[in-house]
Amino acid sequence: MGKLSADQVAFYREHGYLVLPDALDSETVARLGAVTDAWMASAAGVTESGAFYDLEDSHHPDAPRVRRFKRPVRNHPAFDELARSAAVLDRIAPLIGPDIRISPPDNKINIKAPQYGAAVEWHQDWAFYPHTNDNLLAIGIALDDCAEENGPLLVIPGSHKGAVHDHHSRGVFCGAIDPDQSGIDFSKAVALTGKRGTMTIHHARTIHGSALNTSDRPRRLLLIMYAAADAWPLKGVPDLAAFNDDLVRGEASITPRLADVPVRMPLPPPPLDGSIYERQSILENRYFDSYEEEVAG
Repeated sequence: MGKLSADQVAFYREHGYLVLPDALDSETVARLGAVTDAWMASAAGVTESGAFYDLEDSHHPDAPRVRRFKRPVRNHPAFDELARSAAVLDRIAPLIGPDIRISPPDNKINIKAPQYGAAVEWHQDWAFYPHTNDNLLAIGIALDDCAEENGPLLVIPGSHKGAVHDHHSRGVFCGAIDPDQSGIDFSKAVALTGKRGTMTIHHARTIHGSALNTSDRPRRLLLIMYAAADAWPLKGVPDLAAFNDDLVRGEASITPRLADVPVRMPLPPPPLDGSIYERQSILENRYFDSYEEEVAG
């Protein structure tokens, strides 16, 4: 309980993802859900996206529609406790090693409300934050039951062992892969579904995305990224103390491990660079449908 089997480790190495049902107890999931509910209520009166709220295009202060809460680990002790818990770290240590850092610190809760939750185009996390080696992954915690109808995470098995695709459009980084130019066989996509408390794990180079929520049920997914402590971000470390504060297990290192991994820098940045939704808005050829929403008000 709480640790991966040899078969699960081998599956991750081969396919670049895992689905772990009932990884968290119901009390923990309920506590995280309650905090998220309170944050959603607090969005009433908010007029624009910022450092914490990422709002749907149809958001109105009197009818709040939030598509993401940014950095929940730094904004509430319940999420910080989870990020540093054995329930998480015991499962990912066999995959990236005993010395683990939250990296990058841009964890989030992606929210797909019934009938209008925004899609996320195909991408690789690695395109956003290349490091000196690719011992990086993201965990996802389902805060709601997630079926194929309410916009689950979709992954392309084995894609973590392939190319790092171009995530640029119109000469700037957009954080999305052009489906018409990529040569990716999207028919191989696997939906990572499960009940509340399910944990997913995907490699930083695994191609993934998610469609619209077409159901009458919400889908809230907590995502936290982790790296081996000897994986250093190629865009630099502006604050070493803050960087080391994100160490959650083992020992810090000032000796980056250099590996022969493919890299394409996420530069130059797009005009709108506040979130993946804003970046991806400039992608010319979209894969997923989008709602033609009339802005509330």
